[in-house]
Amino acid sequence: MESILSLNDVTVAYHGDITILNNVNVQARKGQVTGIIGPNGAGKSTVLKTMFGFLPLIKGSIVLNGTDISRQGPNKRAEAGVAFVPQNRSLFGDLSVEDNLLLGCWPFRKDKPLVRKRINAVYERFPILADKRKDPASSMSGGQQRFVEFGRALLIEPSVILLDEPTAMLAPKISKELYGLIRGFADDGMTVVLVDQNVRRCAEISDYLYILELGKNKAEGDRDAFVHGSALRDTVATWMDYEID
Repeated sequence: MESILSLNDVTVAYHGDITILNNVNVQARKGQVTGIIGPNGAGKSTVLKTMFGFLPLIKGSIVLNGTDISRQGPNKRAEAGVAFVPQNRSLFGDLSVEDNLLLGCWPFRKDKPLVRKRINAVYERFPILADKRKDPASSMSGGQQRFVEFGRALLIEPSVILLDEPTAMLAPKISKELYGLIRGFADDGMTVVLVDQNVRRCAEISDYLYILELGKNKAEGDRDAFVHGSALRDTVATWMDYEID
């Protein structure tokens, strides 16, 4: 299956000389969840930031639908259909839920009917947000805030969505709902790249997995290889404090 978004031999550094990613390769395909796992400090979140254009490349390339986007900024990548939900909360807490969603409509802000249509679609998907549309975002629970962030990302009707630790610090019930949403995105044809510390859940919903270690590709394989392949299990077991079932 053809890759929709790919990192090709990508090297990235912070402050010019602190190399974080070293010749990393990732292929994300249409209608699939591509999971990225690894120990703390492996460079997982940096992969997503690089895909979205927050970090410049030292070498390598980023290709979206056959077009090299290595030099494009985040705004251009968003316009091309790439959405990013970061690990840390990214809402404006003093603004209402609806105002936070309106900010996600910035690329098409002049088309008022389209803005209304897209926001109403988010309310249909997340009814709790419709009930709280006038409430400050900061007054909502962590899970509800995450729904706002998911909804805001969906406003551009992305073909690719990048998710960084989406269930971190959330209750199991909310986490289960979010994992269901993520799997549903892919089943609907979206390309999903998921960074997650919950290895079991990531493996369950991912079609293909990459393991990073110290900013490099360590191992990769499809879901079956991860579940049944001893080599992948052994790799993960070296940096986890429990045995992989």
